[in-house]
Amino acid sequence: MRLLLARHGQSLWNQVRRFQGENDVGLSALGRSQAEALGRAVREGYRVRAAYVSPMQRAFDTAKIALAGTGIRLVPLPELRELSLGEWEGCTVEEIRAREGNPYLAWVRSPLDCPPPGGEPLPEVCARVLKAVGRIGEEHRNGDDVLVVAHGGVISVYLCHLLGISFNSLWRLRIDNCSLSIARPPRLVSVNDTAHLPGPRKTTWFDATDPAKSEAAGGAPGAAGSPATRVVSVDPTSASNTTKPAAVASVVAGDPPAPGAPPAASGSTDAGSVS
Repeated sequence: MRLLLARHGQSLWNQVRRFQGENDVGLSALGRSQAEALGRAVREGYRVRAAYVSPMQRAFDTAKIALAGTGIRLVPLPELRELSLGEWEGCTVEEIRAREGNPYLAWVRSPLDCPPPGGEPLPEVCARVLKAVGRIGEEHRNGDDVLVVAHGGVISVYLCHLLGISFNSLWRLRIDNCSLSIARPPRLVSVNDTAHLPGPRKTTWFDATDPAKSEAAGGAPGAAGSPATRVVSVDPTSASNTTKPAAVASVVAGDPPAPGAPPAASGSTDAGSVS
């Protein structure tokens, strides 16, 4: 089985850098265009036999637009819904940055250790995503191409699992709106392919920079002129704060750090999740 993992198109809240989590927010006009581009890429490059989707509107509508006219049935799986961000849902990034101690920065750097109050524990997110992947695998034992349309948070959690790295590395993985990441479980093949998207490819990108130096709302640090396809490597020398093997995921063919951004170890990130 080959999993084509697609994040949904840009949502109305992605546009304004507002935390979504479990809120059911629809696509923006750009998000619909991204979904159409995803559909062209999927039809031209793969032989999709089935599609499993998060039941949340932004993901379901992305899949519906992408696969329009193909006759492929969309199978909603509740386990693919976005992770809950607790008390932060409905707030903007800047509102969370402004709180005492800047909890946003702590979360970006260590999302496992510093979750939002009331947020869904990342190991529980991983457990439900693995349940969904297991169900899909049972239905497609013959090597089918299977499209999975979900969210930045849940895709990143699954990629951390495949790489065997700490969930504290979660936001070091960049997952753009309507990007494709490919897995042949238990192997990860590619991450965040955006070559099919019209440029410039801008998305809601979490970073740990000073607010005064941060990118314009909805923009990815260093997005202009960035490579269309990124891959992931594993550094086995880095320490981990969980029981998973000591390793850190890093983008090795992606954007340079944004001006004023902290070093990679501090976690400039795409948290799919304002996602």
